[in-house]
Amino acid sequence: MQNLIQDSTVEWTDLGAGIKRKIMAYNDSMMLVKVAFESGAVGVLHQHPHTQASYVSKGVFDISIDGVTTRLHAGDVYFVPSELIHGAVCIESGELVDVFSPMREDFV
Repeated sequence: MQNLIQDSTVEWTDLGAGIKRKIMAYNDSMMLVKVAFESGAVGVLHQHPHTQASYVSKGVFDISIDGVTTRLHAGDVYFVPSELIHGAVCIESGELVDVFSPMREDFV
């Protein structure tokens, strides 16, 4: 993995249903991923062993964590401890910047 990554050099992966992802950087202990959502796209409820911190870089999202849903806007952050059920509904097209620890082996 490079130490300096230019956004324009990283390809988007289309996940379908109005969601695409860019894996920007990672090592064994951490991963940074950009996820773009079209308005109305749903990041289905799920859980994983990784700790996750996410920054809303653009748009508006309804974020659900452990049964509680809150509307977040650009500049807001959410934190998901390991194994908590969470998901996102995109209200206004936007982008999340997700950080996982350890890295998501299932993404690469």
